[in-house]
Amino acid sequence: MNDLFTWAALGSLAGASAATLLATNVIGGLIGPSGDKLRKWIAIAIALLLSYISAAFADEVGGEKWVIAFFNALVIFSAALGVNQFPPGNRQATPTQVADGREPRVFRSWV
Repeated sequence: MNDLFTWAALGSLAGASAATLLATNVIGGLIGPSGDKLRKWIAIAIALLLSYISAAFADEVGGEKWVIAFFNALVIFSAALGVNQFPPGNRQATPTQVADGREPRVFRSWV
């Protein structure tokens, strides 16, 4: 159980991205359908929070670590959302097939 999320994992790109995606989906799910439009803002807020917390614990003493933390937050946000989702005009519809009259089960983007 201690190997799922650790402080070291949250300090990595993969861990911070996974935590951002997970927290965004849970919070958006708790808000309900009205939270779908807020998910992008929730994701950037969580990415900024994780990035600035990591910067606060960093050993560097210069002020540039806060600027770097901002850009790291953008990387975390992009990784959590999937950079292949941008821009919306480049998205191609994935054909779905309906079997036996049931609704197709697909993952829908919330971006």
